[in-house]
Amino acid sequence: MDTILNLHSNRASTVDILRSRDATITLQIVGIVGFALLTAMGSQIRLYVWEVPFTLQTLAVYGSGLFLGWRNGLLAQILYLSIGLFLPVYAGPEFGISFLLSGFTVGYLIGFPFAAMAVGFVSKNWNGPIGSVLSLLAGSIVLFTLGVTWLHYAAGHTSWFHSIDIGWLRFVGVDMAKILLVSMVYIGTRRFTRK
Repeated sequence: MDTILNLHSNRASTVDILRSRDATITLQIVGIVGFALLTAMGSQIRLYVWEVPFTLQTLAVYGSGLFLGWRNGLLAQILYLSIGLFLPVYAGPEFGISFLLSGFTVGYLIGFPFAAMAVGFVSKNWNGPIGSVLSLLAGSIVLFTLGVTWLHYAAGHTSWFHSIDIGWLRFVGVDMAKILLVSMVYIGTRRFTRK
């Protein structure tokens, strides 16, 4: 019986097929493309308060690692970044290689594949309620570490505290809410058992 304090769940769930070796190529492609498109859609909902906007992208980034596993979560986010080379799917009107070499928020974009990979890797063994939250926290740490580091240098901030403040501290509450939402959706979908 699963309890809320479990790191790992042995229950075979229907949703687990998305990240298993038994998944068909078609199902894997649908998952990868689907999460890439969800990330693009999440970028269109944004609120600029300072250099780094609030968006819903990270819901899909975290979800891609949790639902698809480390490899396909990584591929979904690489596909998203690749689409952004040709279409304005990032948070704002910018796109293309020139933006990826100079934008203030590029560290977060570069962090998307690595965050999804971290979530997928940790959740391979920790797929229970608490384990899922910890997996998402691992992805969040990767994402914000890369994002804040890039922001500090790209924006030319004079202090690391300023970069950490506007690039991470102001997002902690919202990011925790996203982590809880994604983990609740994931745990909810895992209730459908595989025969």
